[in-house]
Amino acid sequence: MFTGIIEGIARVKSITKLENMRRAARMKLIVDLGRLGSGIKIGDSVSINGTCLTVTKISEKHHAEFEIVDETAQRTTLGTLTTNDKVNIERCLRWGDRLEGHLVLGHIDGTGRIEKVANLSKGKKIWIKLNNIKLMRYIASKGSIAVDGVSLTVVDVKHHWFSVSIIPHTTTITTLGQRCKGDEVNIEIDVVSRYVNILQPK
Repeated sequence: MFTGIIEGIARVKSITKLENMRRAARMKLIVDLGRLGSGIKIGDSVSINGTCLTVTKISEKHHAEFEIVDETAQRTTLGTLTTNDKVNIERCLRWGDRLEGHLVLGHIDGTGRIEKVANLSKGKKIWIKLNNIKLMRYIASKGSIAVDGVSLTVVDVKHHWFSVSIIPHTTTITTLGQRCKGDEVNIEIDVVSRYVNILQPK
């Protein structure tokens, strides 16, 4: 479980395909967690661009290794990462932590493409078109959404796209400040919206 409050940006050391077809994992990702690797151990959950991954190995230099299965590679943008790419990092919640953002599971629902980025006097506004339009039913103006793991509030909602506003602090501490038109991002809809929608009478 996460909150969507990004702790920092890390750098991809390597990402390689695994050829052994007997393995469930198809890719191996190594990330330099830096200071965020302090206290991390094998088996811990870490959000990488909003995707919950399990640490399978960690070195003394805080280089954490993760395995990516086909489902994750196909549903998220992780399969397109390359060496030296920057990624958003959030370590999992501990019992008793403050819930500053919203409940984020780290289970990506799909991806979206940035259609427009506007620089404002106090941050940015980003418009995102979903690659799976069926997810729009779960997105509401003033509702919560996670974009590349960042907890944000939805501003505008149209038939196939939505917008979010980002404050200067978020542009600095996350990768969203470096995103531009055409970039693909991971999307996780609000878990509350998901179940409210499911429970509504048809």
